Amino acid sequence: MSFVVFINGLTLVFFAALMAVDALVFPDTAEVFGLAAALTGLAGALISIAATPSRDGLRHLHAFVLTASTWFVAAVAGAIPLWMWQLAPVDALFEAMSGITTTGSTVMSGLDQTPRGVILWRALLQAVGGVGFIVTGIALLPILRIGGMQLFRTESSDKGEKEMRNAASFAMATLEIYVTLILVCAVVYLVGGMSVFDAITHAMTTLSTGGYSGYDASFGHFDSAFLHWACTFFMLAGAVPFAWYIRGVSQRRFRSEQVEAMLITLTVTILFLSAWLVLTSDYGVWDALRLVAFNVVSVVTTTGYATTDYTAWGPPAAVAFFALTAVGGCTGSTAGGAKGMRWIVFARATLMQLRVIWSPHVVQSIRYEGKPIGPDVLAGVISFFAIYMATFLGLAGILSLLGLDFSTATSGALTALANVGPGVGATIGPAGNFATLSDTVKLLLLFGMYLGRLEILTVMVLLTPVFWREATA
Repeated sequence: MSFVVFINGLTLVFFAALMAVDALVFPDTAEVFGLAAALTGLAGALISIAATPSRDGLRHLHAFVLTASTWFVAAVAGAIPLWMWQLAPVDALFEAMSGITTTGSTVMSGLDQTPRGVILWRALLQAVGGVGFIVTGIALLPILRIGGMQLFRTESSDKGEKEMRNAASFAMATLEIYVTLILVCAVVYLVGGMSVFDAITHAMTTLSTGGYSGYDASFGHFDSAFLHWACTFFMLAGAVPFAWYIRGVSQRRFRSEQVEAMLITLTVTILFLSAWLVLTSDYGVWDALRLVAFNVVSVVTTTGYATTDYTAWGPPAAVAFFALTAVGGCTGSTAGGAKGMRWIVFARATLMQLRVIWSPHVVQSIRYEGKPIGPDVLAGVISFFAIYMATFLGLAGILSLLGLDFSTATSGALTALANVGPGVGATIGPAGNFATLSDTVKLLLLFGMYLGRLEILTVMVLLTPVFWREATA
């Protein structure tokens, strides 16, 4: 376990370095970020020195501890400068957890007047959280067999990726693509009329599918059809598996079942809601299509940007956006949610069960990407959905008992677990934020973000006595 402690110390040192960069770039918050960097870096250095960086004795089970602990430590580190700036401790931790998990829920208002150093820090948290989750999903979660995540190895185990000799080289290729996409996005935003600062920070929060903006009006601050369509495209780019990019570059093969399923789902939903908006409002066809496309893609990719209060489009739209919250992007991307791969497997398992009912003597099988799915994968997917639903209902029930209305409690629980950002309703919808909620509710929601980003089972397994008996044996 000393190696786990050592890595957590290095995590603190890494975030201290980011704070130092922020302090150097913006003098108006240099004192806050400089002091935070010194304290965080000192703590991280002492922890790393005290721990022995030896992998001797590391076991498969320790990967769970490493994953869960580093994400929590990252959130705590991210909260330190926000607390030292002016946020209350719970608000600072909420904002940092929302940032590092790329959820995008916020307790902050008056963002238009907030110091740029703080805005940059929020963007950095989401940029780091986005790439951190990709690397975790590629290198670690399939090994841990988290609710069918091992299928990701099946999808990405073609010749192009076999040429990469280890997880480190694969992660480096992923990082290169991620940074390249952010740079391209920033250039496009600059062409669209953004300032350099806005282009860089919004590019980071777009590709990370995090959705933090430097303005209270979110992306709606930019009254530009070009920027809205550009953001829609790059949100989609962040929700595509990064293994898909690597495979496409190395093999020129771009077919992916979950990418196709996501695009079909988005197309059908956008056309339906656009038609509804045209028929029930004064919007023209192209304006309706732009508004709907942007906000639907934002929710499905779990980015959380908004250009308008889409809950005001009527009950069908509100129901649709609530349902879309749980969909999520693709496995191996920066997006949250249940993920397209799992939805595909779950749908095919349901259809197979129906076929068994009317044709019990016919041999049934489920395939994904042309390969058969084993019973362990199927069990993992079904278990994930069962635990996901139970966690959602439990969290929503507790929030209701704490006095939240039905829409706020249910959408708050779902948006936290799916790492989406805004919920529905007047309080936490796209036109509001989470500032008015009690500290108890905020702590519950930030725990929900944490659970959702780590695929729930990664954290849940740590709460079982059996795990700790085997891990320390």
